[in-house]
Amino acid sequence: MRNTAFALLVCLASPAVAQQRVDPRNSYERVLAVIPLIGTGTTADPMRPDYAPMPLQPGTAASRDGIIAFSYVISDDGTLALAELVAVNRSAFKALLADTRPQVKVFLKGRDNPDDALAEFQKHKKGFTLSQLGVIVP
Repeated sequence: MRNTAFALLVCLASPAVAQQRVDPRNSYERVLAVIPLIGTGTTADPMRPDYAPMPLQPGTAASRDGIIAFSYVISDDGTLALAELVAVNRSAFKALLADTRPQVKVFLKGRDNPDDALAEFQKHKKGFTLSQLGVIVP
């Protein structure tokens, strides 16, 4: 009886030990988006995707509210950002998801088909691949 109980315990515990960690490129809430670039390109107003946060001032603590990280590639015409934005909570994307401007296209990672996002991005950047994005957030 003890051997059976031990074997059962080992069988039940082994899947928990074998679980792999989530790829950091897939942690948190993420969107892929085609959005306009904003900013003048100066230190005080750097060029960045719309909805992306301003860089932190030295000595300022990072907040986990809102969009916490992003990466982007500039479109071939230089007016749009092909971006991945990361937030702890999906509610941080509320304004972006509600944006009705015709040039704005948003794809939720884990919900929308990545091939659809790739096809949309390739309309704006020849030879684009999703591997050009991928923010790793600790």
